Amino acid sequence: MADRPGYLRWWICALLFLATTLNYVDRQILGILAAPLQKEVGWSEAEYGWIVTAFSAAYAIGLLGVGPIIDRIGTRLGYALSVGWWSVAAALHAAASSVLGFGAARVVLGAGQAGNFPAAVKTVAEWFPRKERALAVGVFNCGSNVGAILTPLLVPWMALHLGWRAAFFFTGIAGLLWVPAWLLVYRPPAAHPWLRPAEARWIASDPQVPQPKVPWRSLLRYRQTWALLIARFLTDPVWWFYLYWVPKYLNTRHGLTLDRIGMPVVVIYLLADAGSLFGGWISSRLIRVGWTINRARKAAILICALLVTPLAFAANTADTWTAVLVIGLAAAGHQGWAANMFAMISDLYPQPAVSSMTGIAGFGGSVGGMLAAGTTGLVLEATGSYVPMFVYAGFSYLLILTILQVMIPCIAPIDVEAAVVAHVEGKA
Repeated sequence: MADRPGYLRWWICALLFLATTLNYVDRQILGILAAPLQKEVGWSEAEYGWIVTAFSAAYAIGLLGVGPIIDRIGTRLGYALSVGWWSVAAALHAAASSVLGFGAARVVLGAGQAGNFPAAVKTVAEWFPRKERALAVGVFNCGSNVGAILTPLLVPWMALHLGWRAAFFFTGIAGLLWVPAWLLVYRPPAAHPWLRPAEARWIASDPQVPQPKVPWRSLLRYRQTWALLIARFLTDPVWWFYLYWVPKYLNTRHGLTLDRIGMPVVVIYLLADAGSLFGGWISSRLIRVGWTINRARKAAILICALLVTPLAFAANTADTWTAVLVIGLAAAGHQGWAANMFAMISDLYPQPAVSSMTGIAGFGGSVGGMLAAGTTGLVLEATGSYVPMFVYAGFSYLLILTILQVMIPCIAPIDVEAAVVAHVEGKA
């Protein structure tokens, strides 16, 4: 019993889960309130698309800068600053009353929220051995689905009883309560007074390799970097489509009003939660029984891609619950995919570069989401049809898996020393 690892790392993971939950509550509230706000503010489909694009653009730019900052100042301070920033920005939505006002609030929100996943993935790399990382990522990534579940349960009630401005204000304030808890609990493993020796040995059980500091630009020398960036560029728009357009789709196509939309959206994200856990669990399980990291990650990614495929045929489904279940299955596939993609970053890159690389990959996803948001608004305004978006979402993952296999034939740690030397020589 004295040699059994403790559970402090999982308490750290619980804080990551809570932060990610708050991240998605603040992110998704606009999608839940889009239909009534469209009537009150008077924006068009295209203008709503530009509001979503404003968030995506700020999020993308933020991801490029926030990763190196977190790598430099550490996850304890970097994560606290990020959550504090976006929580204030979320509350400021309550003061908006025009398309320009909502667009400005989304820009500030996106810049702050860019810190969540780089900080969380780096924390997992610091606190978990490789064999547990996909599961840990799957656990904290469940927060995105829990946030997406809580939002349609709480926000419609708040909006109907307290007004939509109160919904933005109180969900934003909730994030500020997380910051002191994080500052109290979190320290790096080597400096944490609560960490038991057995758990410290478990965390450090991977073979020790040099961990040189990696200049941000040197990561762009690797095809693995571009493969992950392209994969996020092509798949993140699908998840953002779920967040910002599926509630509008259910309202437009199936007539679900604000007081009826909660349960269908909850079901979608409950399934997404299960997918996040399953995707992380299956690859971790395969590694534990002797599969290589390469085979285990890619097998899990293939399974998740197949779960998304039926979505291509869901746009014109007449039955509401059939559409909800197919969308939920696809959301589960996406989240399982995402858990393994995040874990792959810590498989490939040394710990000091994890936040930077997560930011680079996230930048690709945000640019893709930005372009897709504007395009979706224009397509809907011109045709009123969701079919093109559903077809793309259904088939894109299998295409991207092929790209990943070509560009990353084997998932194995990258030797960054050559890139560091080349970077230094290039500056000389």
